[in-house]
Amino acid sequence: MADVLRRGGGFLTGKVSPTDVFVPEMFDAEQMLFAKTAREFMDNEVIPLSDQIEAKDLAISRELIRKAGELGLLMADVPEAYGGLGLDKCSSSLVAENLCGQGSFQTMTMAHTGIGTLPIVYYGTEAQRQKYLPGLASGELVGAYCLTEPGAGSDALGARTKAVLSDDGTHYVLNGTKQFITNAGFADVFTVFAKVDGERFTGFVLERDTPGLSLGPEEHKMGIKGSTTTTVILEDARVPVENVLGEVGQGHKIAFNILNIGRLKLGLGAVGVAKRTIEEALAYALERRQFGRRIAEFGAIREKLGWMLARTYAAESAAYRTVGLIDGLLEGTEDKYGPAGLEAIEEYSCECAIVKVYGSEVADFVTDEGIQILGGYGYCAEYPMERYYRDNRIARIYEGTNEINRIVVASMLLRKAAAGALPLLEAARDAVGPAAPAGGLLGPERAAVANLKRLALRVMAEAARAYGKAVGRHQGVVLRLADLVIGAYVAESAVLRALRDAQERGKERAALPLSAVRLVCAEVVDAAGPRARQCLTAMGAEDRLADAHRLARPVRTDVVAELETIAARLVEMERLVL
Repeated sequence: MADVLRRGGGFLTGKVSPTDVFVPEMFDAEQMLFAKTAREFMDNEVIPLSDQIEAKDLAISRELIRKAGELGLLMADVPEAYGGLGLDKCSSSLVAENLCGQGSFQTMTMAHTGIGTLPIVYYGTEAQRQKYLPGLASGELVGAYCLTEPGAGSDALGARTKAVLSDDGTHYVLNGTKQFITNAGFADVFTVFAKVDGERFTGFVLERDTPGLSLGPEEHKMGIKGSTTTTVILEDARVPVENVLGEVGQGHKIAFNILNIGRLKLGLGAVGVAKRTIEEALAYALERRQFGRRIAEFGAIREKLGWMLARTYAAESAAYRTVGLIDGLLEGTEDKYGPAGLEAIEEYSCECAIVKVYGSEVADFVTDEGIQILGGYGYCAEYPMERYYRDNRIARIYEGTNEINRIVVASMLLRKAAAGALPLLEAARDAVGPAAPAGGLLGPERAAVANLKRLALRVMAEAARAYGKAVGRHQGVVLRLADLVIGAYVAESAVLRALRDAQERGKERAALPLSAVRLVCAEVVDAAGPRARQCLTAMGAEDRLADAHRLARPVRTDVVAELETIAARLVEMERLVL
């Protein structure tokens, strides 16, 4: 793969072939066994106890976390030296995707294995790793991550929690309040961020019995009702100096790098939710009869199933492409849990944010349509669809709201361009020629992707010219630019995956993926033109409007026929197939 394709955001300027990306069809038998184990654990152990979990029976939830640890489901990202499995990111991502179906438990395990454990994996001292990681990997200990405050949500560095070194230099005294802390009600280990002397943002590891640490009441939430969410109150909490995580004043690196992984895993979890929802909706549509026919035979229901699958296919494609990129950078690295591992994760922070945004919004769409297919039954709590719908809503908020993540996507790319780390602006100057031609299998879609990337580069160059370093203040443009980039990445990921599938299985057997790609590309292009025109108009670049018209021409797609192809296949198989 060319060097530029190994850089985060490099997909915008490089020519990517199907063999350059990792796709789910490449999982081996051992990796699929992890997925099967996670799925069976949820089906057999967790989901049957949903009523107790939703009633916030924390003893049951805690016991289930321990059982998950016994099965190795909490160990994937922990090095073998500390009781973990030290798996590649693709394997650990499969576990994250399949630990779904019970949103409260999914949230608890996601917080535990991700933001609750990984700060110590990547930034802990040897003593901290030896002390905490074996218990976190086995589920004997539960982790929590304390970043958000009542006055500092998206603006994490605006935190007011303060840490002051004691006169004898043996410990820090922490004062402040952390809010919306997942797992706080039964966590044993807390990663807490505070400002040393009110200035230097720093991470600390606190234990549950730390003097001065107390919890507020449980939050009553719209969804994920069974997960424990409280405030963490620090009143002269005394923390030994050896419990500083990383370096004093470098807490922002911990916070943001760990959030990058959290965003990726959240997007993968959303893919799992979308798949389960499609399964439930399809099963209901095959059984429910109206007017003497199964509702799965009605065009209105088939259209919904078609769109649900198409968008889920695209979300899955983008997610595992990103996981593969990270694994690619780590390949051959001796210490993937050291600086090299952190660099790989940070390199693809843009792509991780894309996966989070698109995955969570696809899952929202799919669960909403799932409710609609079930009708009144979908609105009743006795059916899991109602819970899927409520539980997924938080996915667009935590790990950084989707608005913040869109800003991350655009600002990260602009920053790399300004620093010369990626030739984005140079590529934009080359994006003024005629639209890319179409030809061959998925020719119109491949041409559309090439043109979408060029259009995103053109708008990016205009934003850099119009606003310079102040571009972040113009969020209306930044959000639309991010959507152009997200659309290009997702559409390209789906195209490359389907082409690879067709090459290996043949066009006939890959008919469903090919239909999904045609639908997604048509949808992305239809949305790109107006967004680009709105950006260019806002920046006073009306002379560039022709670029938007030229590079975002609608893809000629028989949407009705493609939706029918997908639905017919699903109904024929009577199960989810991708």
